[in-house]
Amino acid sequence: MAITSASSLPQQYVSDLGQDYAQQLTGLTSVPLDTSRFAPQVAAQDQLQTQAASLAGSGVGSYQPYLNQAGTYGTQAGTTLGGVSPYISAAQATTGTGAGTGAGSIASYMSPYQQQVIDSTLSEFDKQAAMRQQNISDRAVMSGNFGGGREGVLQSEYQLGSDRNRTALQAGLLQQGYGQGAALRQQDYTNQLGLAGAQAGLSQGQLGLGNYQQSLGGRTQALGQNDLSTLTNIGGIQQGQSQNVLNAQAQGNQMQAMEPYQRLGVYGQGVGQVAQIPGSIQQQVTPDPTALQTALGTSAVVGGLMGLGSGYSNQYGSNFIK
Repeated sequence: MAITSASSLPQQYVSDLGQDYAQQLTGLTSVPLDTSRFAPQVAAQDQLQTQAASLAGSGVGSYQPYLNQAGTYGTQAGTTLGGVSPYISAAQATTGTGAGTGAGSIASYMSPYQQQVIDSTLSEFDKQAAMRQQNISDRAVMSGNFGGGREGVLQSEYQLGSDRNRTALQAGLLQQGYGQGAALRQQDYTNQLGLAGAQAGLSQGQLGLGNYQQSLGGRTQALGQNDLSTLTNIGGIQQGQSQNVLNAQAQGNQMQAMEPYQRLGVYGQGVGQVAQIPGSIQQQVTPDPTALQTALGTSAVVGGLMGLGSGYSNQYGSNFIK
C-alpha cells in the first residue's frame, strides 16, 4: 500500500528573516558591552568644599590667642587691684591721732621749722618791746619823772599790753602752723584716696581689655563658622550640579549602548510575528515496498526517516532557536 505524507514548511522569506536575526543576534552579543561608560561615578569635591575643609582645619583654636591675652589682662588687673590697698592704708593713716604727735597726726604734717619760726618771731617781738620800754624810760628821764609813780604806771600798762600781744602773736603762729598741718593732712588723705581710685580704675580698664579680647575671640570664631558654612553650602551646590552632569552623561551613554539591543529586540518581535504566518503544504506518495525490499530496507528506511527528521529540525528549527 502506498504511503502519502504531508508537511508544512515556512515561507522562504520567513526562513531568511530568521537566519538574518540569528546572525545579527550572534554578532551583537559576541561583543562585550563597555559598562565603564555608564558605570556610577561620584563627583569630586568642589574647590569651595576643599577651601572649607582647609578653613575648618586652620580655624580651629584661632580664638585661643585672644583668650590668652584676655587672661593676661585679667592677671594684670588682679595685680593692679592689689596695689590699691597701700593707698587705702596710707589714707587711713592720715586719720590718726589728730593733734597728738603720732603717725598721721596734724603735728606730723607741720613744718619742722615751725618752732624756729615761732622762736625767731617772738625774739624779734621781745626785742622791739624792750626798745619801746626803754623809750618810755628815756622820756621819763627827759621829763624829770624817771623812777616816779607816773613812769611806773606807764611801764606797768605797757608790760601788760606787750604780754597780751606776745601771747596773741604766739597763739596766732601756733594756730597758723596747726591749720597748715591740718590742711596738708586733708590734702594727703584726698591724694591717697585719689591714687587708690586711679589704681582701681586702671584695674577696671585692664579687665575691660580682657573682656574685649575675649569678645574678639568669640567674634573670630563666629565669623570663621559663617565662612565655613557659606563655603560648605555653595560647594555642596556645585558638587551636586557636577554629580547631575555625571549622572546625565552615564544615562546617555547607557541609552546609546543599549540602543542596538532594543532595536534588535523589536526586530526579533517582528520576526516572531511573521513566523506565525501559515507555510506551504507539500505531499509525497511512497509506493508499497516489495517483500524483499521490506526485508532488506527496513533498517535503511527507518534510518533514513530518522535522518530526514533530524535534517528538517536542523534546517528550520535552528533558524528560530538562534
